Amino acid sequence: MATPWPKTPPTADELAAIASAKPQSFWLDGLDDGTPPEPPLTTRERADLVIVGAGYTGLWAAIHAKTDQPDRDVVVLESGRAGHGASGRNGGFLDASLTHGLANGLSRFPDEMEVLERLARANYAGLLADVRRHGIDCDLEERGIVDVMLEAYQEPWAQEEAELRGRFGYDCEALDGPTARLLIDSPLIRAAVVQRDGAAIVHPGKLGTGLRRAALELGVRLHEGTAVRGIASGQGPGGGRRLVSSAAHYRGDRGGPVEVRTDGGVVEAERVVLATNAYDPLVPSMRRRIVPVYDYVLMSEPLGAEQLASIGWQGRQGLSDCGNQFHYLRLTADDRILIGGYDAVYRYGNPVGPHLDDHLPTFTKLSQHFFALFPQLRGLHFTHRWGGPIDTCSRFSVFFGTAHDGRVAYAAGYTGLGVGATRFGARVALDLVDGRTTEATQLKFVRSKPTPFPPEPLRTAAIQLTRRELARADEREGRRSLWLKALDRAGLGFDS
Repeated sequence: MATPWPKTPPTADELAAIASAKPQSFWLDGLDDGTPPEPPLTTRERADLVIVGAGYTGLWAAIHAKTDQPDRDVVVLESGRAGHGASGRNGGFLDASLTHGLANGLSRFPDEMEVLERLARANYAGLLADVRRHGIDCDLEERGIVDVMLEAYQEPWAQEEAELRGRFGYDCEALDGPTARLLIDSPLIRAAVVQRDGAAIVHPGKLGTGLRRAALELGVRLHEGTAVRGIASGQGPGGGRRLVSSAAHYRGDRGGPVEVRTDGGVVEAERVVLATNAYDPLVPSMRRRIVPVYDYVLMSEPLGAEQLASIGWQGRQGLSDCGNQFHYLRLTADDRILIGGYDAVYRYGNPVGPHLDDHLPTFTKLSQHFFALFPQLRGLHFTHRWGGPIDTCSRFSVFFGTAHDGRVAYAAGYTGLGVGATRFGARVALDLVDGRTTEATQLKFVRSKPTPFPPEPLRTAAIQLTRRELARADEREGRRSLWLKALDRAGLGFDS
C-alpha cells in the first residue's frame, strides 16, 4: 500500500510555489532590531562560569545561573549571533514533554515516567512564567497540538494515544475522520488526537532574542562572533592558578580552573556548561552519541480570509502527522503556514554549515505534500525556505554528562523537540556542574547515556539503511523490517 504522498514528478505550480522563496529562516529575517552584536572575545578573562553556545540551552543556563546567584560572574561565548542556530530555525513547537513523547519515554524509562512527567509539567509552567516575567514577546499561543492519522491502518491509534495521554493527565480527545476534518479541512485526514494542554506555539527567533535580552539585563557577559576551539584543564590546587570565585559554595574540591580557548582569547573559569547541540562537540565522547541530521522548512505567504476559511483550523493548534517520515505544520501570528519535516538528511562525516541549509529536493517534496494536504490552497506561494541541523541521538531526547573531573557539564541530543526541554536541560546541566543533588540528577534519565552511533563509514551506511526502512514501513502499513526491529532491541534509532 502506498503512502498518501505524491510519487509523480512535481507539477508546474508546485515548483512555482517555491521558486522565489528566500533561502533564509523566516524567524530571523528582519528580526534585527538594530542592537549591535556583543563584542567578540579578544583578551584573557576570568569568570565563575563559562557557557559555550547562546541558543536556548545556553541562554537558559545563563539566566538560571544569575537568578540563582546574582553575583556569579557568567560569560557566554557564541560563534555567531545569539539564537541564530537551531534556536532560530525550528518550527516553534513548545511541548511539555522531556522524552520526545510519552510512548518514547515509556519505552526507555518506564519506571521514571511519573516523575519525568511531573518535572515536565513544572518546567513547562516555569517557562511560561519566565516568558511573562522577563517580558518576552514571542507570539506565544497556548493552543495545544493535533496529531492526524492519514491512513486507514493508523485510525485505531487515535483512541489509543488519547487514552495514553489521558492516563498522564492531559486533556485529550480522539476524533474520527469527519469530526477531525471539521477541525482542519484536509481530504487526507482520517482521524486525529487533539491535546488541549501542555503544548503551545511560539516565534522561535523572538524567543531567542528575548532570552538574550533577559540574560544581558541580569548581568551576563556575552561575547558573540567568538568560536570556541578547545577546552583544557588548568592546574589543580597548589598550582598557583586556582580561580577565586564569588560562587565559593559551588566550588567544592574538584581541582583547578578550566581554560576555554577561542581564536581571540581565553576565559579561565571554575565551571563550564556546553550548549553546542548539533555543532561540533568539545567533549570527544559526545561525538559518538550525536549525529547532525538536517531538517528543512517552508513558510508560506500570509493567507487571505477566504483561504483561511477554506482550511478551518480555527483552533490554530500545532499539527503533525503520524508517519515514520512525518510532517509538522503550524500557523504564524500573521496567518502564514509553516511546513517542515519528512526528510531527515544526513551527510557522510557529520558536516554542519550554512552551505547545507538549502536543499531543493526536499523543498520540492514539501511543496508537493503541502498541496496534497491542502489542495484548496493551490496557487499559494512560499516566501522562505531554510534548513538546519538537529542534534539527533539514539534515544531521541536530551542526555547529559560531565568531563574534566566534573568541572564541565553538557546537555545535548534533543532530536528536534527542544524548545521546551532546553530550559530543563539547562537547569540539569547547571546542577551537574555545580555538584547539586536534585530529584532530576538522580534519575536514570539524567545518569544514563544513549547508545552510541557507529563510526564512519558504518554510521552513514546504517543511517541511510534506516531511512530507507522507515520509508518502507510507511508504505507497508507500519510493519517494521527485521533491521528496524533489531535497532529497537538495541536501543539505537533514528528520528526527525
